[in-house]
Amino acid sequence: MKRIKLGLMIGYSGPQMNLPMDKIKLAEELGYDSVWTAEAYGSDAVTPLAYIAANTKRIRLGTAIMQMAGRSPTMAAMQAATVDALAGGNRFIAGIGMSGPQIVEGWYGRPWGKPYHWMKDYITIMRKVFAREEPVTHDGQQLTLPLPADYPGAMGIGKPLKSILHTNPNIPIWTGSGTETMVKLTAQLADGWLPLGWTPRGMELYGDWLKEGFAKAGNGKSFDNFEIQAGLGVNITDDVKAGLDALKPVIALYAGGMGHKDKNFHKDRMIKFGYGEAADRIQELYLAGRKEEAAAAVPDEYVDEQNLVGPEKRIRQNWAAWADSGATGISISTRQTEALHLMADIAGTKEQVAAE
Repeated sequence: MKRIKLGLMIGYSGPQMNLPMDKIKLAEELGYDSVWTAEAYGSDAVTPLAYIAANTKRIRLGTAIMQMAGRSPTMAAMQAATVDALAGGNRFIAGIGMSGPQIVEGWYGRPWGKPYHWMKDYITIMRKVFAREEPVTHDGQQLTLPLPADYPGAMGIGKPLKSILHTNPNIPIWTGSGTETMVKLTAQLADGWLPLGWTPRGMELYGDWLKEGFAKAGNGKSFDNFEIQAGLGVNITDDVKAGLDALKPVIALYAGGMGHKDKNFHKDRMIKFGYGEAADRIQELYLAGRKEEAAAAVPDEYVDEQNLVGPEKRIRQNWAAWADSGATGISISTRQTEALHLMADIAGTKEQVAAE
């Protein structure tokens, strides 16, 4: 069985800002490799990592994800470089990605545009900022620096600049993506991937796309020098059915209501994994305000495929398929302290800490 790096996904805060520092410190003590924040339209993903950095020693600090519409690529690079420097260097992972068009246009007031070119330009600009080889310029299909003189409202006197901060030139850039074109682009340009949907069938569904991206990148890029950080919910319980049911409301929220009826990446993920009929029904019920029925319509099999639910023995048995799935790391989402201990034991991170 392959040794997998463990991460802790803490996501974004709800109505009140809250960081589970006890859980984060425990994860670091247990040998977890990384901790991950997120953002939607409340708490941001970067600020919490500065606080976490000040209260931890070695755990890597990742964003899953920084929404590209919420900041320019130069600002994303500045934030990543700043937290990385405060954390002592070589700890920050700049995970970036697109939100859905409802948030991009409704919350950030940015046009949806062409996500593929937006991502391509964004990564290229961030790397130029990190490298500090010369003042940053970029003539892309979606983003241009300095701003063109004919851009509406522009004065036309933009000046190419170079970061004042001498940044870590090797800050890794990962992307969160799930569509064919974006996964291929990720494999071509990024250092790692935060897949929108990964299960033990992940390589079967995405492997060829990744290989095509590696081939386009050249320079020996392959699975050997590329990280894949999957996500996995863990719920220790003797009642498997109840444990699965407890996870369904969140799935219904994302597949049914997190996005427009005709543009929902989470629903698309369900369809890609073979649950098209259920996805349509969940969305129909959720958008009609029948949220409990939408949750009940989520198939047990779909939940079980993406999570480890049940007593310890069942979790240990099902972990084997995840360990052999092709992911290099897996971020654990759980409310249970005992689940952090169990996963550290199963993945062997305790042994790694003892060896150090």
